[in-house]
Amino acid sequence: MGRVVSQSEIIDIVRKGQGEGKTFAATNGCFDILHVGHVRYLEKTKSLADYSIVMLNSDSSVKQIKGPERPINCEQDRAEILSALICVDYVVLFEEKSPAKLLEDIKPDIYTKGADYTLETLPERDVVIRNDIKVEFIEFVQGKSTTNVINKCLG
Repeated sequence: MGRVVSQSEIIDIVRKGQGEGKTFAATNGCFDILHVGHVRYLEKTKSLADYSIVMLNSDSSVKQIKGPERPINCEQDRAEILSALICVDYVVLFEEKSPAKLLEDIKPDIYTKGADYTLETLPERDVVIRNDIKVEFIEFVQGKSTTNVINKCLG
């Protein structure tokens, strides 16, 4: 079952688990209005390791990235929804625009990102290289995005 944890808790969980030979895959995002594209992406992330971690952008972080009208759902609601998914083991919030600092602290075995990125364009590139974190790029589900959902609702 998924759990919402603090940054210090997730670091301890990963260190202990890795010490026992368990693997961790981490990803990040806003996950503002959950849709099938998100679910498939998170299922793929979970399939790569024993445990999956979602590094979730806080409300202030989402506003910096998406603008003042976002997020639609507050961080507590987004975290609870994600933690209810069977493919998500842990959810941890972060305040910055990029999860680079948290990724550096967690040091998961695998980091997943959407296939619209490459290693060269990955904002967390230096962190994954420095910490020998394997990166997996996951294809998007065509036509599935939070922006599309919002636009359809506004119709």
